[in-house]
Amino acid sequence: MLIFTEQELKQYITLNQEALTVIEDSFNKLAQRQVVMPPIMRLDIPDHNGEVDVKTAYVEGKELFAIKVSSGFFDNPKIGLPSGSGFMMLMSTRTGIPQALFLDNGYLTEVRTAAAGAIAADCLSQKDIETVGIIGAGSQARFQLKALALVRDFKKVLVYSRSAEPAHQYSEEMSAALGITVQVAESAEQVIRNSQLVVTTTPATEPIVKAEWLHPGLHITAMGSDAERKQELETEVLAVADKVVCDTKAQCIRLGELHHALASGTLKDASEVIELGQITSKELKGRDNDEQITVCDLTGTGVQDTAIAGFAYQELKKQRRRMEIDNEYGVQKN
Repeated sequence: MLIFTEQELKQYITLNQEALTVIEDSFNKLAQRQVVMPPIMRLDIPDHNGEVDVKTAYVEGKELFAIKVSSGFFDNPKIGLPSGSGFMMLMSTRTGIPQALFLDNGYLTEVRTAAAGAIAADCLSQKDIETVGIIGAGSQARFQLKALALVRDFKKVLVYSRSAEPAHQYSEEMSAALGITVQVAESAEQVIRNSQLVVTTTPATEPIVKAEWLHPGLHITAMGSDAERKQELETEVLAVADKVVCDTKAQCIRLGELHHALASGTLKDASEVIELGQITSKELKGRDNDEQITVCDLTGTGVQDTAIAGFAYQELKKQRRRMEIDNEYGVQKN
């Protein structure tokens, strides 16, 4: 079994067009029913505002599949630690024997999640964007903005966070990274009303975005609601939207923004909701016109983890940088 470290992954696996292509193909395979993907297993640790998710998926014809353990402990920033962590393991689909362990502390999850956000934006947002809105100022908020820059040209960013200091840090860092104006907004309302493309990236348990703020041409990608108790959008947002898209209906009905809209009765059923893979595979169309309001509910799928882990495995093997464990003879450093 090969072991790869976070440092190696960050050196050789980056958020680029190739990563987007790999994740887009995983959505295609999901829509084409070429994926076996069980429900997420999650452990909540409320005493420490934490959660641990286990995700996996098998893609037909692939030699490897991933099992991912991902943690989110949302008080960690108070003690100087990132909120997200975890690792991935690649196993043989033929023998079930582990082939690789990625000690990535959640890095590959950050990359595949941001790639999914960019794919959703490319399918559903207007082509010409002046202002992007970001709600949340954590690590994924940074990845999402960098990913959006791969699919859209924009001149300005509005960022809102409930805590002012992280928003100002985000503004300074991302302005320097992308060479554009990143302005701290006074409210989530200011972000929504003044942006054509918005990404919500928070672990909120009460809605941040209200339906009354929506306007023609707006696209929202909501990627924070990956547990039953989490919710970033008012349920009416999904009712007002002209088109609602999700990564997988089965999962979003259980724990996404779609879950809350159905549970409240705001949406009667999910028959009109489409999956992102139906758009990426060209089965259905994305945005129909510049006046539509569109929403994409992303909860994160096991097939994305299998895709990014397989991609990372092939790229890192080329570099011959790994620690190899032989169960019979011990440890070798290559």
